[in-house]
Amino acid sequence: MCVNCWWRRKKIAAAFPLSSRADSVTEVKVLQTNVFARAYKKLHPKRKDAVDKTVASIIQNPNLGEEKKSVLAGVFVYKFDCVGQLNLLAYEFDPSTRVLLLVGTHENFYRTLKR
Repeated sequence: MCVNCWWRRKKIAAAFPLSSRADSVTEVKVLQTNVFARAYKKLHPKRKDAVDKTVASIIQNPNLGEEKKSVLAGVFVYKFDCVGQLNLLAYEFDPSTRVLLLVGTHENFYRTLKR
């Protein structure tokens, strides 16, 4: 899987540092796949703002999404309302990184995600 750095990584990481103790701050790297980048690029600006807010909340609490099973084991999907329409955001995470896999409506979402 080809993963590129997310274009707002520094802004988001600076705004939402994770800290396990008061004296140490861990920076979270947010990465995106090419599929996510293409889908994000095609979104309307209002939808991009909603996705940005959703990504910020996932950085803070990566367990917000529902963990998938079987073929998609290890993938989390978070459902959020975006301009009156339900959208889904698929991601993987470990303590220091978040990998954004796909964003879009439910139509063909899981079929595209399995590829």
